[in-house]
Amino acid sequence: MPLGCAKSSQPAPTRAVVTDTSNPLVDSGTRASVAQTSDAQSDETGPAAPTARQSPPPTLAPGAPKIIAIGDVHGDVGATRKVLKLAGAIDDQDNWVGGKLVVVQVGDQLDRGNDEKAILLLLDVVADRAHKAGGALYVLNGNHETMNVALNFSYVTPGGWKDFADVPHVPDDKLLASFSPEKRGRVSAFRPAGPYATLLSGHNTIQVVGDNVFVHGGLLPKHVTYGIGKINKEISAWMKSGGTSPASISSEDSPVWSRHYSSGTDAADCKLAAEMLSMLNAKRIVVAHTVQSKGINAACGGKVWRVDVGLSKHYGGKPQVLVIEGDNVSIQK
Repeated sequence: MPLGCAKSSQPAPTRAVVTDTSNPLVDSGTRASVAQTSDAQSDETGPAAPTARQSPPPTLAPGAPKIIAIGDVHGDVGATRKVLKLAGAIDDQDNWVGGKLVVVQVGDQLDRGNDEKAILLLLDVVADRAHKAGGALYVLNGNHETMNVALNFSYVTPGGWKDFADVPHVPDDKLLASFSPEKRGRVSAFRPAGPYATLLSGHNTIQVVGDNVFVHGGLLPKHVTYGIGKINKEISAWMKSGGTSPASISSEDSPVWSRHYSSGTDAADCKLAAEMLSMLNAKRIVVAHTVQSKGINAACGGKVWRVDVGLSKHYGGKPQVLVIEGDNVSIQK
């Protein structure tokens, strides 16, 4: 059977799949203004249901009075819930209580912990609830998501193999034959077109919210010139359908791997950030990917914010979130 064609009785949660309708100028490196899209209007029978959540969402999303950024959660669903509560997004029953709050989880849900399935499903449910309430939860793909879809399982824990062992697979599949039996469920889950690769295909890699840019690793001027919407579409299409993996996830300075802004940032890196932000008419970029031992912090005169604080058990970090309210940026602990 061709790569990615294995059928599963455990598909990713059902949600509407809508073609990315973000402004095509994004693909030429120019950011246009984005207007808030309203939900369906009321009629004589009462309020209509909200429009379906787009999957993946537009690359350019409208701003919001309050935006929260959350760093890497790496397989720790307890830490994920704790930080969502800290953000004022959910209650003890995982209900959305944030109203019009916008939350961005800046990638790396997978690896280093045993609760990956629970995290992916939790975030998907909460994203739906947020949308229905007029808010948003944007979940981004980081390097650990793209690694798993590329079948690089270097950081999977023993529990991470067991967690996906029940995902159905075809016994005589040639690809699966190269993996031991206890690993074939996870391979089936995350191979391109697998049920959890398909779920990840509904996430962007680069997300702009108002005048804020969010990406796991970093965004460089050359990525904007190439087209951030194009990068999102290429990664999503590969996760959903297979084929050759996009060049945009392969190099050390790709959006999911770059550490220009998160490690050893110097004047040259800050110049890159300023140029990139100018091209997108944005004020700041928020990145994760590199654990910040001193907690969430800024670089480049506040143009760069770094939010990976090692939230998961693997790192032993404590919950922190970045809060953006217009031009006021703060840290909540």
